[in-house]
This record gives sequence, C-alpha cells and structure tokens, in this order.
Amino acid sequence: MFTCPKGHASAEGDFCDTCGSRIDGAAPTVSLISVPAGEQPAAPVKEKCPNCGYPRSGPFRFCEDCGYDHSTGRVPQIDPPPVAAPAGPWTATVVPDPDYFALNDIEGVAFPAGAVPQTIELAPPQVRIGRRSTSKGTSPEIDLGAEPSDPGVSHNHALFTFSTDGTWLVSDVGSSNGTWINDEEQPLGSGQSRTLKDGDQVHVGAWTTITLHAPA
Repeated sequence: MFTCPKGHASAEGDFCDTCGSRIDGAAPTVSLISVPAGEQPAAPVKEKCPNCGYPRSGPFRFCEDCGYDHSTGRVPQIDPPPVAAPAGPWTATVVPDPDYFALNDIEGVAFPAGAVPQTIELAPPQVRIGRRSTSKGTSPEIDLGAEPSDPGVSHNHALFTFSTDGTWLVSDVGSSNGTWINDEEQPLGSGQSRTLKDGDQVHVGAWTTITLHAPA
C-alpha cells in the first residue's frame, strides 16, 4: 500500500486512488503534443543513382533500373549480338533447256545446240525478261532476243520483283506463250505473281529456263 500526502491509503503508487493527489516518487506524467500535419518532419531524401538518377532503395549494391554498381562505380556492359555478314545478291542462270524445248515441240524451230549458260546478277528492285526492241522501246535486263534468240519470248514477257522479305517474285506481264514455274501444268496468268525460292525454275519462250540461286 502507498500513502498519499493527505494521509490516504492507496493501492496505486503514482496517484492516490482516493483523492487523486500525486504520490512522491511517481513518474511524472508525459503529455503527448500533436504536431500539425503541415509541420511534420520531412522524410529523408533518398540517394539517387549517379548513372540514371533512379532512387536507391536502401543499401543495395546495384541500381534496380540500370544495374549501376555503387561499390565500384561501374555500369555492367552487355556484349552486342554478333552481326551477320550481309548476304550477297541473288543470281539467275539462263540456259536453253532441251527438256523444256521437247515439251513444246514447236514445228519449224530448231534447238540452239551448243549455247552457253549465262549467269546474271538480279539487281533490285526489278529485273525485266523479254526481247530488246528499239522500235517498241523495250530494253529488258534479261534479253532473250540476243543470240540465240528465243522466238517464243514476248518483247515484254515477265518481271522479277524484289520483295521486302528478301525474296523474289515473278509476274507474267501479258506474254503470248505464258510463264511457267517448275513442273506445274498451268502457266501464270497475265498479271499473276508467284514467290520464288532458291532453285526454282522459270520457263519462258520456246526453250529458255531461268534458275534462281539465293545468296550463299
């Protein structure tokens, strides 16, 4: 039991439970003073990454945004992927084809035996197939009117067009005898196009076969 200054017996040791007087030796009362919201102490400013400015989260070694190493002062380097060497150009082999000639069986037309195959580089965006003619104003890149002149080829026969995906398309531009692909039974119709791949063959005229070769 405790005795207050007024002589009351109290079970509490800080304030008399009879009169409320403070008892000697009791801990002083601590009052809590509220601080207005506008006067709250400012939060500590976070350290920023010296490389990218991203706030540093605690004592972590690496920046969460750019990977900057706070211990060494270095930014991790990522090796760039190897760059492939640019592919070379597509080419086309132009040759009088005896097998294709035999299928046509054109009366009065003789196959040009001994003709030498020609290899032509296909230069984007377009390569024309036909026969050169000053009077008609045609000047195709693949001229099949030169010796041996293929009599079945139109002056404006077909067209190779380079596609954005790196392949070539062939189109018939209104030829008289059609443009044939590989061993297909029907030729391309006028204005029709077909995407070609490495090794595809385009047959035109009486005996000409053009074989495409992709870059090595």
